[in-house]
Amino acid sequence: MPNRTVFFVSDGTGITAETFGNSILAQFSARPRHIRRPFIDTADKADKVVSEINSIAEAEGRRPIVFITLANEDIRRILTDDHCKGMVMDMFAAFVEPLEREFGIKSNHRVGRFSDAAKSQEYNDRIEAINFSLAHDDGQSAKNLEAADVILVGVSRSGKTPTSLYLAMQHGIKAANYPLIPEDFERGHLPTSLAPHKRKCFGLTIDPDRLAQIRHERRPDSKYASIENCRYEVHAAEQMMKRSGISWLSSTHKSIEEIATTNLRDIRPDRLIY
Repeated sequence: MPNRTVFFVSDGTGITAETFGNSILAQFSARPRHIRRPFIDTADKADKVVSEINSIAEAEGRRPIVFITLANEDIRRILTDDHCKGMVMDMFAAFVEPLEREFGIKSNHRVGRFSDAAKSQEYNDRIEAINFSLAHDDGQSAKNLEAADVILVGVSRSGKTPTSLYLAMQHGIKAANYPLIPEDFERGHLPTSLAPHKRKCFGLTIDPDRLAQIRHERRPDSKYASIENCRYEVHAAEQMMKRSGISWLSSTHKSIEEIATTNLRDIRPDRLIY
């Protein structure tokens, strides 16, 4: 696979094709070259992509792998025709068409996740959740925490911000995040603003060595980044969360997706059913 190319072709953003394709490709150790071709919504654009695929097939001496999510049947046919020299993985043929037969109805073959974002309540809820998470990032505001679905707590640089934004963008979860600071450790208990919302709190911890490495990139040779301080803060934070009855997860070897899913399972299991 070192000299292989993978295309992700879609009439929308291509995110679905790329996410699905990458989850399949992750089963193989080598990493091919990735090319995303979004908004392929006309026959002319499809013909140009096929020409690109065929040129790469000739140059590399191997057929490219092509993941497609194309709703329009005429455009799909251009990519799936024998003229295309790629190995085409058609997600509509693999999943949508069998479901049409199973349900006994035709799908709407809409382009993208939201056919009209302005009219989608789900889309508007996600935008509202993103705005909420940005306003409540890194303890910027303790106002309106009762509206939060989840509050992430933990030491600085333990992964709270990316997790809260992923929860908002992917799941429409209003996630606030609150850093635990030296003053909190001296007091030995959670900030008073979090006390009424402990049932919504979920902790993130991290290996002190990894934390020191991350902090050194931000503030090299500082007390903030020293291994001694990192060990102290992580231990104090874990003890505080334990005393408060807050469950936590180490982000050291976990992806954002794994952290977010564990968070939903423990704090908002209802959001895993929709």
